[in-house]
Amino acid sequence: MSETDKAPIDFWFDFSSPYGYLLSECIDEVAARYGRKVRWHPILLGVVFQATGSAPLTLQNATKATYSVRDFARSARYMDVPYNPPSRFPLPTQNAARAFYWLHSQDCALARRFAHGVYRALFVDDRDISAPDTVLEIAANLGVDRNSLAAALQSPEIKARLKAEVEQAMQAGVFGSPHVLIDGEPFFGADRLPQIEKWLATGGF
Repeated sequence: MSETDKAPIDFWFDFSSPYGYLLSECIDEVAARYGRKVRWHPILLGVVFQATGSAPLTLQNATKATYSVRDFARSARYMDVPYNPPSRFPLPTQNAARAFYWLHSQDCALARRFAHGVYRALFVDDRDISAPDTVLEIAANLGVDRNSLAAALQSPEIKARLKAEVEQAMQAGVFGSPHVLIDGEPFFGADRLPQIEKWLATGGF
């Protein structure tokens, strides 16, 4: 199979997911080494958790929450990714996700840079990415027209697009972030990166 015949990798994530952030920093590079592209799909974990009866790791029992906070930082050190625990967590991410899909409809590369900007704003700079002004500023710094994006965040079309992406994610079996799908094979969590890379290298195992 030639590189052009290889199906893209689907990468589902929430902008408030620490593990999603960690994987976002390397998934494109890993995929490119094996001739793959990645389709990024921001979703709303709150909707997914409501449907599955789950909850963010830090809002579960105290023992698991304490461990998770420690593991976020340890995983970042292990993966050599900058990480500063946010003071507000978790956060609503619908504005960031809507902005991503609006940008993606015009310029995929720009949307990807925006996604990195949002993730780093939360997990490095401790900014409130739930605030529309923060989302607009991140995009404006990339050359996006602030007023046009502000209008798009409230457009029925973009709201419907995000809703459809969340529904598609749940139909695909997504229950958390990050969730990666390669040729029908699901991988959950940033710690599955070694398995993802071996799967890409070998064609499955």
